[in-house]
Amino acid sequence: MLSPESAPVVRATLPAVGGALDEITARFYDTMFAERPELLDGLFNRGNQANGDQRRALAGSIAAFAQALLAEPDTRPDALLSRIAHKHAALGVTEDQYTIVHTYLFRAIVEVLGDAVTPQVAAAWDEVYWLMAGALIAQEARLYQEAQVDPRRPWRQWTVVERRDETPDAVSFLLRPADDAPVPPARAGQHVSVRVKMPDGVHQLRQYSLSNAPGDKLRRITVKRVASVADAPEGEVSNQLHRTVSTGDELTLSAPFGDVVLDEADSPLLLISAGIGGTPMVGMLEHLAASSAARPVTVLHADRSPADHALLADTRRLVGELPDARARFWYEQDAAGEADARPGLMDLADVDLPSDADVYLCGSLPFMRAVRAQLLKAGIPARRIRYEVFGPDLWLAHTEG
Repeated sequence: MLSPESAPVVRATLPAVGGALDEITARFYDTMFAERPELLDGLFNRGNQANGDQRRALAGSIAAFAQALLAEPDTRPDALLSRIAHKHAALGVTEDQYTIVHTYLFRAIVEVLGDAVTPQVAAAWDEVYWLMAGALIAQEARLYQEAQVDPRRPWRQWTVVERRDETPDAVSFLLRPADDAPVPPARAGQHVSVRVKMPDGVHQLRQYSLSNAPGDKLRRITVKRVASVADAPEGEVSNQLHRTVSTGDELTLSAPFGDVVLDEADSPLLLISAGIGGTPMVGMLEHLAASSAARPVTVLHADRSPADHALLADTRRLVGELPDARARFWYEQDAAGEADARPGLMDLADVDLPSDADVYLCGSLPFMRAVRAQLLKAGIPARRIRYEVFGPDLWLAHTEG
């Protein structure tokens, strides 16, 4: 709940603060990492810092939270923060780190906006920050408790039982707990963080979806090697995993988290993905097959070519095991001769899209935006469309139009 004193101040200053958020967050991260370099070891993603994705995601989430407070000042928009809380829990974020962020973020606000930050303005935005931080702290505490995880010791060793090359750029690692203790509970669609020590000694974390049924005693992740493109460097963790991890090695994983999870309804289900975004969909399909689900399932996937389509054989096998499932694929290359495949980009114009379907999207942000627009045009309500992204959630950094 935003106080009556702060609400008009936030409303009046939101255009100025919102317009400067990109500069504010850039200065915030630069200063914080210069003075607290240890935070880059095992918490913040260096790649997302370099390309600006983390900065844009933070700015977008702050602006969206402030706008939601103004729209309904008597409530706290906790639902808006669910995805962030799950990402934080998968990283082992602790309550004390919010005080560190507060210190550097408000220093950056004052440095960028200068004299415009009066005591009244500072107090109002301080209230916004702690409402947001308090909601996240509460959600993360609940997630840690449900997962039976101590956030100070969130990591566990897993042994690679099998390494399987899926495509030239994607590899699956089948894992079991190194201590042979029971696997932590998970839901279809969730992800785990993998903690990797890089050649320079710094630990880096990346999230990877579980690509098998969560009830299994073994867990599988499927990792796409991120190549360098133009000025963007290659993905350091994905390439390190591809180059160095073999059967018998150990990986350091978090417990599973993520709020884009398969529900247990009997309504029609649309699983729509592109590229490596198909990995959580295969995990959902495995769960459906293992639980003998009878709900109608439609799998729609777009990729560069069949050879680049990770887990294609698994997808076809699982669709065949379900009593009321079908699949259609779109390939930019080599679609001819492939069953249920069409050339080019995904086009839903002639696909039967039930208006009561539950929809799960995963892929690049441009892909998901384009597909979401097609779904809305077909009459599927926005509330039935859920999406998952790899890395910072940039959806909130842009208007949805």
